[in-house]
Amino acid sequence: MQIKESELILNPNGSVYHLNLKPENIAENVIFVGDQDRVEKITKHFDTVDFQIQKREFKTHSGTYKGKRISVISTGIGPDNIDIVLNELDALVNIDLKTRQPKVKLTSLNIIRIGTSGSLQHDIPVDSIVISTHGLDLNAMLHAYQINPVTNPDIEQAFIAHTNWNSDKGRPVIINSDSSLEKRFESSQVFKGITATAGGFYGPQGRVLRLPLQDSDLNHKIDSFNFNGLRITNLEMETSVIYGLSKLLGHKALSLNTIIANRANGTFSKNPGLAVENVIKYALERI
Repeated sequence: MQIKESELILNPNGSVYHLNLKPENIAENVIFVGDQDRVEKITKHFDTVDFQIQKREFKTHSGTYKGKRISVISTGIGPDNIDIVLNELDALVNIDLKTRQPKVKLTSLNIIRIGTSGSLQHDIPVDSIVISTHGLDLNAMLHAYQINPVTNPDIEQAFIAHTNWNSDKGRPVIINSDSSLEKRFESSQVFKGITATAGGFYGPQGRVLRLPLQDSDLNHKIDSFNFNGLRITNLEMETSVIYGLSKLLGHKALSLNTIIANRANGTFSKNPGLAVENVIKYALERI
């Protein structure tokens, strides 16, 4: 069935609407960063950069690193932006933009998120790296899709019971990372655990300025959750949606988190720029 123009919007030059990209502009290895200024911090390590474009907060550079072609895309902040980026990336590789028909042979992208995050555990210090074995979706965006095939009901139900989750909120969803990417990127240098994904920075992450929280004890409930030794290590705003949409669309995804704040200890990195540089080098050597 042909996809309508109102559903898959293209620019006059044939590129996808928000990213302003054409299929030939991207590689099958894609790095996501939130901050558009971080794109150059990665591509400065490349041997070549042969494509650059930006529209709004979505900046894309494509080039090669040690002979491997890689694209780096800034997504901006939050689950809604991930929904845009992942759907448009998938359209670039799995929909014929001229006929507006899904392709018979589908392409699976390797998607690596390099992001900053806050640790919820005393023993995961600032400047460390956390691999997200799972994404815990606390923002309800994924419920717009038929997500049952990719969820973990047993862990979800244990989390709901542990936190006495308010039924007025969307049901939490937990999605695994891609196991092959996880094995490739793991080492004795990094921590592993569940990454919780909130839909905002202040109230949704337990920060109080002038507005009271629906559950002022939620962060403590989150960091004390344990399911057969699996604990929630950190809190940010993108991972669960990357994992959920990637699973549903047939892509492989892994999230690498640079810990620049420790919420349990109240500490913040003395040199967050160096911490980000370290995780960039760690990722590039394993892609």
